[in-house]
Amino acid sequence: MQVLRFNGSQVLEGWTSIDDRVMGGVSSSRLTFHPDGHAVFEGEVSTENGGGFASVRNAALRLGERDTVGYRLHVRGDGKRYKLNLRVEGGLGGVNYQAGFQPPAGHWVDIVLPLSLFSPRVRGRPEPNAPALRPENVCQVGWMIADSQAGPFQLSIRSVTSLGQPPAGATRVPNAASVMPSAGTAGTVTPSPL
Repeated sequence: MQVLRFNGSQVLEGWTSIDDRVMGGVSSSRLTFHPDGHAVFEGEVSTENGGGFASVRNAALRLGERDTVGYRLHVRGDGKRYKLNLRVEGGLGGVNYQAGFQPPAGHWVDIVLPLSLFSPRVRGRPEPNAPALRPENVCQVGWMIADSQAGPFQLSIRSVTSLGQPPAGATRVPNAASVMPSAGTAGTVTPSPL
């Protein structure tokens, strides 16, 4: 099990924005550190000039092992749909494995994303001939908001945990996105179609 914790400003090193500006759009995003001890993926999505997405990526993060069966996100949303992006190749091109999720607004929740939810895509389009995601090869991690959800957005992030195969007889990772409210909160989550 590996845990990526966003509990100090040093965890922001290496994160860069990759927004629709690469194709002439005007959306913007950034990853910041909040003094309460978590990161915030925030910005504004605009559909001007054919745009409609914003993202941040760290091109030097490994997150997964051979026995990884899914990922648990500890997040607080704003009701919008987001994607966790994982890449197994360096550089900007290549296959981007995406899993969508929609955390409830204003509540900290744990969202579990099984590997079966990660869809291979290249430049936003499905890539049916791509191999299945191999977590032990993940070398880039990112957050994205897309699908022309115009306006300001804010996703707070405390951690991402790679989940290993549980021992025989233990509870297994579900085949669809699931949510577990954090202590003292309530909420539901809707798996987000890509």
